[in-house]
Amino acid sequence: MSAVLKDDNRKVTTHRLFEMKQRGEKISMLTAYEYSMAKIIDQAGMDVILVGDSASNVMAGNITTLPITLDQMIYHGKSVMKAVKRALVVVDLPFGSYQGNSKEALASAIRVMKETHADCIKIEGGAEIKESVQRVLCAGIPLMGHLGLTPQSINKFGTYAVRAREEAEARKLMEDACLLEELGCFAVVVEKVPAELAARVASKLRIPVIGIGAGNGVDGQVLVMHDMLGINQEFSPRFLRRYANLYEVITESVQAYIKDVKAGDFPNEKEQY
Repeated sequence: MSAVLKDDNRKVTTHRLFEMKQRGEKISMLTAYEYSMAKIIDQAGMDVILVGDSASNVMAGNITTLPITLDQMIYHGKSVMKAVKRALVVVDLPFGSYQGNSKEALASAIRVMKETHADCIKIEGGAEIKESVQRVLCAGIPLMGHLGLTPQSINKFGTYAVRAREEAEARKLMEDACLLEELGCFAVVVEKVPAELAARVASKLRIPVIGIGAGNGVDGQVLVMHDMLGINQEFSPRFLRRYANLYEVITESVQAYIKDVKAGDFPNEKEQY
């Protein structure tokens, strides 16, 4: 038993994720954006922690992921890295920091790696960002891809509906996934695509395929921490399973605190010096 626990406590690396896929062990992945929650999630045994650009929504209150800046992502990445000992930490490159300019992509990736000490980065897109992917990978920076519903392209899509239902888009997604693997990405996230297609992608690729709203035929799952813990009550897609209702717990706790303060019951004699 001790040997198993010792092995489980080893730092998760990109190679370990590859090994997990090879032996059929599912990969757990969750977002975190700051020190305290990242520490809890890491100590709970999470395999991968994503410092997602979803921070734009759940931390900054923006409607989309587009407004968050590279400086803000680096701030969140630094905060998470100070807490994490075991999980592989992935930081999203935000909108505008890599699309259409491979030199800017490399500069952005280098800043994230140097300033946050994160393990790797994630970017959205396939063939259209091939040059950026190549330049980042040539610098020795591990890269996770992201296909399907790519939130940074939401204004192009115009909807958060399921992607790749049509044959042409499904074929492109498969081609893009194969391209990302061929270029050297260590894993790919597929978001909100038909389960059957996601399973075919996972079966085709040697690298891990992490799903969100992509069924159970992939190599792992990722969710946004605020959604999974029920902190965010306004987002309820079919693929989301809420494991807690922290919105209710926190609301009741805050209301109890207000009540005790108003009544003069807090602090009591044991809670003062």
